[in-house]
Amino acid sequence: MSEALTLLELQNAILEMVARGETLVAVGDRLCREVEILAPGVICSILEVDGAGLLHPIAGPSLPAHYSAAIDGIMTGPMVGSCGSAAYLAEPVAVTDIANDPRWSEFAQLALPLGLRACWSSPILNGKGAVIGTFAFYYRESRGPSALEQALVNTCLHLCAIAISHHRWQMEQTRRALEDTLTGLPNRAAFNAALTHMSCDVAGSWGLLMLDLDNLKIVNDTFGHHVGDRLIEVTAERVARTVAPDKAYRLGGDEFAVLVRSPAALRDLERVAGSILAALALPADCGGHFTAPRATVGGALLAADDGVAERVRQHADFALYHAKETSRGGFVRYWPGIGSRITKRLDTIRRVDDALREDRLLPHYQPIYRLDTGEIVGFEALCRMREGDRILPTRQFQEATTDLGVATTLTERMLGLVASDIRNWLDSGLQIDHVAVNLCSADLHGGRLADQLRTIFSAARVPLGMIILEVTESVYMGRADQAVSQQIHALREQGLRIALDDFGTGFASLTHLMTVPIDFLKIDKTFVDRLTGDGVSRAIVEGLLHIARELNVQVVAEGIEMQEQADLLSAAGCRLGQGYLLSQPVNVENATALLVDQARSNSTGKYAG
Repeated sequence: MSEALTLLELQNAILEMVARGETLVAVGDRLCREVEILAPGVICSILEVDGAGLLHPIAGPSLPAHYSAAIDGIMTGPMVGSCGSAAYLAEPVAVTDIANDPRWSEFAQLALPLGLRACWSSPILNGKGAVIGTFAFYYRESRGPSALEQALVNTCLHLCAIAISHHRWQMEQTRRALEDTLTGLPNRAAFNAALTHMSCDVAGSWGLLMLDLDNLKIVNDTFGHHVGDRLIEVTAERVARTVAPDKAYRLGGDEFAVLVRSPAALRDLERVAGSILAALALPADCGGHFTAPRATVGGALLAADDGVAERVRQHADFALYHAKETSRGGFVRYWPGIGSRITKRLDTIRRVDDALREDRLLPHYQPIYRLDTGEIVGFEALCRMREGDRILPTRQFQEATTDLGVATTLTERMLGLVASDIRNWLDSGLQIDHVAVNLCSADLHGGRLADQLRTIFSAARVPLGMIILEVTESVYMGRADQAVSQQIHALREQGLRIALDDFGTGFASLTHLMTVPIDFLKIDKTFVDRLTGDGVSRAIVEGLLHIARELNVQVVAEGIEMQEQADLLSAAGCRLGQGYLLSQPVNVENATALLVDQARSNSTGKYAG
């Protein structure tokens, strides 16, 4: 009765440790020590058998450390001592004479110097009958187990099975908690944990790359989330392979991070980022649709004054944010001062967001004139923002358009205001050929522009043929994919006309004029400024006008500020122009007054012939 009670107390003590979540090593150590007290003369050992069939010591408090280290990682087999054999055969193995038993021939030299003469080992089985460990008694004399020892082992095998299974369940839960289920990469929790262990004592000893996919939303919206998931998997595979041996993480959604520690990568962060972008640029089969992951990368190295790992992460985030706004599809490395620029941009975004909510955005209109007759043929609508008693020009809040949400909302608001103004002019009998509206990159990549235009101008009963959409060179030709070009073609098919704005300031060439679908070409002010004293600029302008006529593209000269410029442009055959010489941008009331004056002049025959 006392023996059963003793075993029950042992069982309860071990189960309580497991329930409290104590480590497997602590549980195994306690079990071995208690058993050695209950069975004097035995030396207890617990080994775990991993999925590959390798042995790993859990506990053996009475065995020297070098002995346990020597058997760590040994493969189980029918001739691998008592424990390796018991695990392989899934049945108890009692060796009463280690010195002469063939199963110990390769391992006797480890045991005999320690005075170990016999070993009885039993397999530990899980609930499915698979071997997950061994429980062994070593003896200093040649003998087998006693009845008491057999009873102890029966109880201990059950306890070990519970402890090891619980440990493995905990490890699996931890693995799942730290692993991204879609990609298999370590997740945000693992990334946060890794950062907490990074030393910040030596500047440049580690760094971070932060990466965002640029086209995940477009892929999800166009092809479905199953294709988007495959795009994420491809990205994870390529990033992890490219940065190895450094570790890649998926932080969630379209966000990835790389913890850079290898000396070669730390010496050339730009090269690593370039390698990532190059690897991602290759098309991949994503659920039957071939597409390439497109990404933007920001990076930072540990600096001498960072102090904590969180500062490095903040710097890398700043660099990524700046890259997305200024170098989308490329890499930006953190530099001192980038934070203040981002703060300024965020403040501008907030101000414009407030103005949108409070209805403080309004259009001003700069007239576009015929240079030969002085007749207003159209307007360029320019966004203005009211702050207190001031009306701010676009350049003072242009940075806000780097935020996709603000940019698309601002464009939608402007389109609604312009449509309303045109409707009022038409209802008043005022004639105008067109109104031009400026677009940004976000408008052409959001996928909603065509529907927006159709809805807004249909509701206002304004023909789409009255609208010119102005797109800068950098927006129109700055993308390797064909998203912008496809949008432009679709918009023109609806009757809208397209103007290529600021021609000559980006990277368009005359060759592009033969391939891109445009209706108007706007010569940038920098060319117009040099007309009066620069024969080269004059030759370029005259050449453009000739090419435009051949391509049936109308030309508008921007930034005309002197009469001589207007005369030279008119003499060269430029029909349309705008600029402060002719009129500065005006509010809708003054724009209406200009149209009224023109209508009166027309009725008196000023523009006859």
